[in-house]
Amino acid sequence: MSSISPKVQNQIAMLQQMQQQMQTIGAQKAQYEMAVREAKRAIEELNDVAEDAPVFMSVGTVMMEKKREDVLNNLNNKIETLELRIKSLEKQEGMLSGKFEQLQSQIKQALEGRPQSAS
Repeated sequence: MSSISPKVQNQIAMLQQMQQQMQTIGAQKAQYEMAVREAKRAIEELNDVAEDAPVFMSVGTVMMEKKREDVLNNLNNKIETLELRIKSLEKQEGMLSGKFEQLQSQIKQALEGRPQSAS
């Protein structure tokens, strides 16, 4: 890598950093998507429960009895918030992906355009 210019070395380091950021964003997105699926599943289960049936909700390390409607509202709000976060992550992912491809192209051009060393 010593025959590669410092500018290209810096670009390669930036590319690796972007790749790590994209992996982190992907992992966060997957985590949020799983939480949305779990909340939707909980709503489905609550819809099968009688209106006056006791419903419990986890609050930190404590289970508390709550009104069914309050739990449903809480779950719907949670889903809404998570879906907004997912959209935000998708936006970040798209922008980062575009920059990644552009930088990758620049590096490729720089490496192909440089004179071959006689090693």
